[in-house]
Amino acid sequence: MARNIKDYIVILLKGSAMGAADVVPGVSGGTIAFISGIYEELLSSIKSLNWVNVKLLFSDGFKAFWSSINGTFLSVLFTGIAISIFSLAKLLHFLLDEYPILIWSFFFGLIVASAIYVAKQINKWDYKIVLAIIIGTIIAYFVTEITPVPEVEDSPYWFVFISGMIAICAMILPGISGSFILLLMGQYKFILSAVTDFKISYILTFGIGAVVGLISFSNVLSWLLKKYHNITVAFLAGFMIGSLNKVWPWKHTLLSHTNQYAEIIPIKQENVLPNLFFELTGKDPHTLYAILMAITGFLVIFLLETTFNRVKEDNRELSQ
Repeated sequence: MARNIKDYIVILLKGSAMGAADVVPGVSGGTIAFISGIYEELLSSIKSLNWVNVKLLFSDGFKAFWSSINGTFLSVLFTGIAISIFSLAKLLHFLLDEYPILIWSFFFGLIVASAIYVAKQINKWDYKIVLAIIIGTIIAYFVTEITPVPEVEDSPYWFVFISGMIAICAMILPGISGSFILLLMGQYKFILSAVTDFKISYILTFGIGAVVGLISFSNVLSWLLKKYHNITVAFLAGFMIGSLNKVWPWKHTLLSHTNQYAEIIPIKQENVLPNLFFELTGKDPHTLYAILMAITGFLVIFLLETTFNRVKEDNRELSQ
């Protein structure tokens, strides 16, 4: 069914939600794509960016090439992602600095609800599915336990390119955050500052790396979803469960360093309960508000799922 303006506005909003998620360490744009029902179309569209279709540009013209790669869908979606990243980067940075417990609580609720939603896509359960969830959970947990490299003040272009390649692979995986991968590589604040300060050379280098990584990885992931759908989805659900370790709101810093702006940057932290957090830090754990924010995050996913399901139902009725 041909899409109309309303459909593309919805896709733009989905892209904006993905961009907002991708800015935050611990939250995945891939999760939003999965919830909003565009995940497999996104992968297949990216997968179509290959040499065979590029040759269409020279043999049959731009229109044939654009159609073959689902170009309008991709351009609208990535416009939404870009708008969100550039507009929300400073806001999210501020919120994480000023209200970390409340913001991480919100993300915790988001991810719990997202993991449940992803697990609901498994249509046949057996021991292999359970094993895939367990393995995904364990791997994600240990990834989040890795001590990040200290943040750098400057970075060579080749490493920015590599960072883009690796981070984008995580960004389209439900349950693993590209921003968190950047954090592990010591590149998160550097890339974020490049975006907020419009350092075009670094943004372009990172973007080119992201495109290369995206095209390569989408082929692998698309094949896995086609051949081993339930096991792959179960593994991704496990990844999301394991990533909850990263977004637990109450943390005690074990190791930190001071950057060039005299800011204390945590390097290694441990999760603690709210009462212990107060004993160790002397700071208010805001337990009640944190719980309310987690519930709010959970309900956001529930409402998104309900809304997107209603849109899909409307589209199905119109196509009949």
